[in-house]
Amino acid sequence: MIKRPNSPEEWDLYFNLRYEVLRAPWNQPRGTERNEGDETAEHFAFIEEDEIIGVGRLDFTPNHGSQIRFMAVDNRYQGRGIGRQLMEHMEGIARNKGCKETILHAREIALPFYEKLGYSITEKSHLLFGEIQHFLMTKHYEQLS
Repeated sequence: MIKRPNSPEEWDLYFNLRYEVLRAPWNQPRGTERNEGDETAEHFAFIEEDEIIGVGRLDFTPNHGSQIRFMAVDNRYQGRGIGRQLMEHMEGIARNKGCKETILHAREIALPFYEKLGYSITEKSHLLFGEIQHFLMTKHYEQLS
């Protein structure tokens, strides 16, 4: 089930998963899994048996765009379609709000995952922690007349 974190416990589990998957393997301190955009973004958690096993954040950008950030799936559950379901859920919300495209900055290792979902590499992006190459990717939505 995909839902927005609601209780203090769910928020703790949400941010803990972001930390464990996206920061801890690179020895980053707690707190680096959060940023100023968390206050205004929409957050989603994939919950199975009361455990948060996938997370993602949806930001809205100027000119009818959206950005997906902080995508993470618990390593024990990768390859089971959880990331795809989270992406499709957030993309659906973006399209329903009139967004014409979604962008994201993908780690090099995740490029095949996002390409399968219809994203194209726009350009080489930043180098996180001096070692994790990212690429700006874009997916354009067809507009219904």
